[in-house]
Amino acid sequence: MQETRRDIFQAIADPTRRAILGLIALQAMTPNAIAEHFHSSRQAVSKHIHILIECKLVKQELTGREIYYQLNPQKMKEVADWLEPFRKLWEGRYRKLDNLLANLKNKK
Repeated sequence: MQETRRDIFQAIADPTRRAILGLIALQAMTPNAIAEHFHSSRQAVSKHIHILIECKLVKQELTGREIYYQLNPQKMKEVADWLEPFRKLWEGRYRKLDNLLANLKNKK
């Protein structure tokens, strides 16, 4: 049976994985250090990390006997680039709403 490869958006859809990304965005961390931030088992956290690695959102580096996980900023940029048109769309809509509300307030 062929394994289905997950994409970035499947990976970031999970709140635990988003939390892991937030942690390692600040500094590279070992699996145990990451697991300490969650109320789930180390095994469950490792599965989340594996998915993030599979999607290339996280890189691993061996330092001595320790594995450190760090954020892959290039892959996160892909997410930001995909979201950019939506951000611009909503900013435009919020501006229009702000203008409408300001006009209504001025008419009173």
